[in-house]
Amino acid sequence: MKELYTKWRSNNLPNYLLEELDSILQDEKAIEDRFYQYVSFGTGGMRGVLGAGTNRMNIFTIRRVSEGLARYIESNGEEAKKRGVVLAYDTRHFSREFAVETASVLGAHGITTYIYKEPRPTPQLSYTVRELNAFAGVVITASHNPKQYNGFKVYGEDGAQLVPTGAKQIVQHMEQIEDIFEIVVEDIEKLESQGYVKWILDELDAKFMDNLLTLKENSAIDSEMKIVYSPLHGAGLVPVTEGLKQFGFSNVHLVEEQAIQDGAFPTVSYPNPEEPAAFKLAMELGEKVGAELLLATDPDADRLGVAVRNGANYELLTGNQLGALLLHYLFQTHLHNGTLPANGVMIKTIVTAELGAKIAAHYNTDVINTLTGFKYIAEKIEEFEKSGERTFLFGYEESYGYLIKTFARDKDAVQVALKVAEMAAYYSKAGQSLLDVLNDLHKEFGYHKEALVSQVFEGKDGQEQMNAILNKIRENIPSEIAGIPVARVEDYLSSVATLADGLTLDITLPKENAIKIVLANDAWIAIRPSGTEPKCKYYFGVVAESDEEASLLIKKIKSGVL
Repeated sequence: MKELYTKWRSNNLPNYLLEELDSILQDEKAIEDRFYQYVSFGTGGMRGVLGAGTNRMNIFTIRRVSEGLARYIESNGEEAKKRGVVLAYDTRHFSREFAVETASVLGAHGITTYIYKEPRPTPQLSYTVRELNAFAGVVITASHNPKQYNGFKVYGEDGAQLVPTGAKQIVQHMEQIEDIFEIVVEDIEKLESQGYVKWILDELDAKFMDNLLTLKENSAIDSEMKIVYSPLHGAGLVPVTEGLKQFGFSNVHLVEEQAIQDGAFPTVSYPNPEEPAAFKLAMELGEKVGAELLLATDPDADRLGVAVRNGANYELLTGNQLGALLLHYLFQTHLHNGTLPANGVMIKTIVTAELGAKIAAHYNTDVINTLTGFKYIAEKIEEFEKSGERTFLFGYEESYGYLIKTFARDKDAVQVALKVAEMAAYYSKAGQSLLDVLNDLHKEFGYHKEALVSQVFEGKDGQEQMNAILNKIRENIPSEIAGIPVARVEDYLSSVATLADGLTLDITLPKENAIKIVLANDAWIAIRPSGTEPKCKYYFGVVAESDEEASLLIKKIKSGVL
């Protein structure tokens, strides 16, 4: 590691990277943290802290992953190179620079790139890959992570995050690079003149908006309902505000302080719409203008947070609650319009609540569970589109990711923001709030409550510690938790589900280091390492006859696990 550190310091680094390395000259732990590995590339790409070193996001590690992607595209022939790559980026520090750096490496291989002139959301990148018939796509983003992070997400020709086989090939090409400082980078202006770099914006914005407007299916709404929207300094600003306008909402109030596209995210410590603190300014503005609905998108606008008025205050809906509300509204709309398909399917992840599954069953619609990660939902969409066997109706995961229409193949906060506004305005006209509707669903299907607890494991030993937690459970499978018998244990690494009587069943999903424990009362616990953060995540879900009972039950089960 010291040798790598010395090599980096001796190369022609930008001043800000060299200054960082100089500042840790006597700090062996800091050197180790920056050089003990390369930023890992998972099935969707890579994400890490900005800074100097192999274990940081910087122009050199961007060149390395871009070189791996370029070689992967070359291995697929000249046609793949001509079809090229779409590049988008959010508002984070270095996002545009990293996008240009990526194009410079790809162009050196004779690969065409289409780059957005301005920050645009991840779902728009997904859409554009398909619209331009590109071979791949890249979005520079760290999604909802804190400001010190950035990332590199890779998409396949279907507009979905790259599947594991493709990701593995890119990693293999990356590992064959002997010297990160010898990667060829071509001048961007030269590539423009040669036609290898094409800048895009207005035409694709218009086409994306045309698709968004197909979501408008209900005119019986309160179009004057007061809405507050915050892009949290991110890329959702243009499409969400324009979409709400074109949907006919005349009373939309923008949180101006958070409409400034700034990668420092100056008004929030964590630009995550799952966090109540991210809604502080939106709530203040909501109080001022008397808004019924508050919307917030994360920096790359693939996650949507929603808060609704509850008396004198605002209540933030969970991802599971919003997913259930959307699903119910979509079914109601389909029934009213006579468009509910007989072969419809709803897709959710294994850690997403069961309320949505019960709603789908009520409407005679099948439910498919996938592993965590929207790429698996997208994979099923592509499969059904080719076979015609099923009609996709809705897909979601508990972490605020939803998809309604398949012109995008990743979670899409833009289209869902518009649909949530329509949904809230529809119920508002009928004299109901979203909380009223949610309470009705609980009365009909049971009071569902979920919780998520994350334990952080930073540094070199973090992954080993998380693996040890999962392995300990495998070696000592519990027969009960908090006095409640265990009915089934699903091990997604071994692809085996073990029932209480010892009977085993095969799990027909890709292997993943995750375990789900289902209790006799239909409560469940799932444990998995995060794919994007150094965290071990514990998911809890219960159902009871009242909200109070559900709250007590989930507290009891959490205490029995943690």
